[in-house]
Amino acid sequence: MGSIVKNTRTLVGDEMAEAVSALVEGVFDSLAPLVTQADALFAGAGEAGVRAADLDRLRPGVLRILAGPRGLVVGAGCITAPHALADQELGFEWWTRTSDAAPSRLCVSLDPASDHFLDYTRQSWFTVPRDTGRRHITGPYVDYLCTDEYTMTFTVPVRPGGRFAGVVGADVFVRELEHVLRPRLRGLPGRAALVNAQGRVVVSNSARQATGSLVRAIDIPAWWSGGAEPMVTDGVTLRRCGDAPIALLVSP
Repeated sequence: MGSIVKNTRTLVGDEMAEAVSALVEGVFDSLAPLVTQADALFAGAGEAGVRAADLDRLRPGVLRILAGPRGLVVGAGCITAPHALADQELGFEWWTRTSDAAPSRLCVSLDPASDHFLDYTRQSWFTVPRDTGRRHITGPYVDYLCTDEYTMTFTVPVRPGGRFAGVVGADVFVRELEHVLRPRLRGLPGRAALVNAQGRVVVSNSARQATGSLVRAIDIPAWWSGGAEPMVTDGVTLRRCGDAPIALLVSP
């Protein structure tokens, strides 16, 4: 798949990779207090357990995330594992903001008998943290549930005492990422795109690489599963952006 480069400072896009890494870490850092609060809520519940109404205690932390200074996060909250609550099977405490309006709670159906039932236990933003115990980024995908916009969802598992109780997370619009990152992409030579581990374009500097489109010239999933070492071949550079599951692809 090309030559492996150990010295990443010789690669194209150092500043771009660092900017993406900083942005991703900033979103996850904003979630850290909410993870701590959710852990404490479930760990301190005692024999009575956590009830659905108890999730309201997390609301101030959620609203602080939505009021963050960078304005990137447009949705945030806590979503519980099946049977983690004492009085109902599923729990969904999620708040969104649009423009300058006050945040509002997202209401979804948690009734399996309903035509509008949201089975979030099958969504990758829930299953990957559950199965791996690690944080995750899902997307880009069109969020038909909330906004009909391309979205990236950042999630972190809640594991009090090592038992999976759910996830806390944040939604970021891709268009907001574009606003922040596209000027840097335009400063790179040739075509440059940020892609996820499946090879889907998050943001690019070319109309030929639209958000959500799949890169086929390089087997990015295979590169990722093989260790995601920086690669240079035939003028093409592929490199991971810090610890984020996002890579920078630069081609002639």
